[in-house]
Amino acid sequence: MAISAALVKELRERTGAGMMECKKALTATDGDIDAAADNMRREGLAKADKKAGRVAAEGRIATAVSDDKTVAVLLEANCETDFVGKNDDFVNFAELAARTALDHAPADAEALAAIEVDGESLDAKRRALVAKLGENITIRRFRRIEAGDGKLDVYMHGARIGSAVAVAGGESELARDLAMHVAATAPAHLSADDVPQERRDAEKELLMAQARDSGKPEDIIEKMVEGRLRKYLGEITLMGQPFVKDPDTTVEKLCKQQNATVTDYARLEVGEGIEKKQEDFAAEVKAQAEKTA
Repeated sequence: MAISAALVKELRERTGAGMMECKKALTATDGDIDAAADNMRREGLAKADKKAGRVAAEGRIATAVSDDKTVAVLLEANCETDFVGKNDDFVNFAELAARTALDHAPADAEALAAIEVDGESLDAKRRALVAKLGENITIRRFRRIEAGDGKLDVYMHGARIGSAVAVAGGESELARDLAMHVAATAPAHLSADDVPQERRDAEKELLMAQARDSGKPEDIIEKMVEGRLRKYLGEITLMGQPFVKDPDTTVEKLCKQQNATVTDYARLEVGEGIEKKQEDFAAEVKAQAEKTA
């Protein structure tokens, strides 16, 4: 049967696929648009599974905050290219995932993927988006921050870095200021007490080895290392860092001045810790030339 342009247009609007792909699907089902859509969906999901092993180090951080501003979620959604990271469908999916994580409080990304939204799991929506956009798409991780009786604020630096800080007490803008600080400085721990002992020991061992090269007496070396270790702990902890808006004071001193306590914080950055594939265009061209020689 003849496939009308109107029918092709309707299927395209429903699936987001190209015109020729839609026409081919309709021809195969003799114009049955529902059957064509189902077939395209199954084929698309199969293609999505094949893309699962590809590195997805681009994307965005999505946020969701409860109406009473006491709970926030930061979520990292990944794709393969910056271009897809800015696509409206990808952005909407990331925001839906963050809101779902806020509403349901799943334990981890795997549990989040299994939650049903509008009759299908979030993972099914993800796989359909992979089929539509042609890239591997993942929900890599999320962090949930709860302020309890305190307050929190979220700060986004573009779409690639998101931070949230919950505080008890302090002035109204403190949580916002500290969220900006966390985004800028990426503290690894809240305070020196939270730094794992193995990390302390490893750093101390390194500092001791460096100090002994100076040839100074052992008691002097101990004092040198003690001071340097204290400085190191200040650099990697939120409480010990100089406040970005006033480097003459630390975050800990700022909180004491305002009779405030940081109860929790989080920072996510797109692609952090993911080993990206290094493209060597010249080598690729050379390899292609050798194949055709």
